[in-house]
Amino acid sequence: MDFLQTVLIVLIIALIVFAFLGFKIVRHSETMVIERLGRYDRTLQSGINIIWPIVDRARTVHWRHTENGSDGRPMTITRAITRIDLRETVYDFPRQNVITRDNVSILINALVYFQINDPMKAVYEINNLPDAIEKLTQTTLRNIIGELDLDESLVSRDTVNKKLGLILDEATHKWGVKVNRVELQDITPPADVQHAMEKQMRAERERRAQILSAEGFKGAAILEAEGIREAQIHKAEGEKAANILRAEGEAQAIERLAAAQSSALTQVGASLSGQTDPAAFLIAMRYVDTLKDISSGGAGSKLVYLPYEATGILGALGGIKDLFQQSDASNAQPTTPPGTRTARQAPPLPPAGT
Repeated sequence: MDFLQTVLIVLIIALIVFAFLGFKIVRHSETMVIERLGRYDRTLQSGINIIWPIVDRARTVHWRHTENGSDGRPMTITRAITRIDLRETVYDFPRQNVITRDNVSILINALVYFQINDPMKAVYEINNLPDAIEKLTQTTLRNIIGELDLDESLVSRDTVNKKLGLILDEATHKWGVKVNRVELQDITPPADVQHAMEKQMRAERERRAQILSAEGFKGAAILEAEGIREAQIHKAEGEKAANILRAEGEAQAIERLAAAQSSALTQVGASLSGQTDPAAFLIAMRYVDTLKDISSGGAGSKLVYLPYEATGILGALGGIKDLFQQSDASNAQPTTPPGTRTARQAPPLPPAGT
């Protein structure tokens, strides 16, 4: 009985161990590739799965992990695992030396975002999937950068990322991997190239500053010239308007003066009653005023000015005198009988002076 109990206990323990080994719990976004007697059998889904121990075994794959070392620096460690992560994975590859088309050696650090869609292909179609993706990314990146100049490599990151992502996605499709995107993290030229680029950038900025300063002076000069032109135009327009108004005023003054003179001549003619021409009277008065202005000199002046036609002036003056005498005689009482004619005496002419 003791032997049978011992055997029974051993069998129970073996069954418990066998059942424990047969239960596989797979977490969400993970999977396991099961082989039965060394041949692919199935891929486990998330949740509780039952396998036959010893007969069924999970396939081991190599996977890369990044951990911080004792000095705080990130370290890449490759481990053998049986559970495959189906989430999107980021691989930060170490910097690599790449030569551009113009023979400039630069250091590039790339990031690859990929996701496993078919675990069976990822396990059986390629050995060490992370290492294969890294090598493929490095070689493809060398080919792409080798077709570009240094300046194009620095400013065409989006183009390089898209082109590299398409090539990697097409190459890794047969591995059951989907490359979502590729990013160039750092592009580091050599020190002498960086120094030359800094000098070029400084010179370019100085050139732009000088161009902007020259454009500013140019704009200021143009604005100043336009302002002067507008001021001159407005000034000329103002002077024009002022001259027009002044001319109109002078014209109106002349018209009013002429009208006043015409009215005066009319009144003079009416008062003279046709005895003397009003125009001759006005000319004689102007002649006298002009002669007065010419002959007006200082107190010690010994010169007397007479016009060339002095006899005409004197005759005009004599006519004016007779006119006034006749006017006075007409106003006084008559002393001679009507019908008697009196002789007109001309006033004596003053001696002509020099």
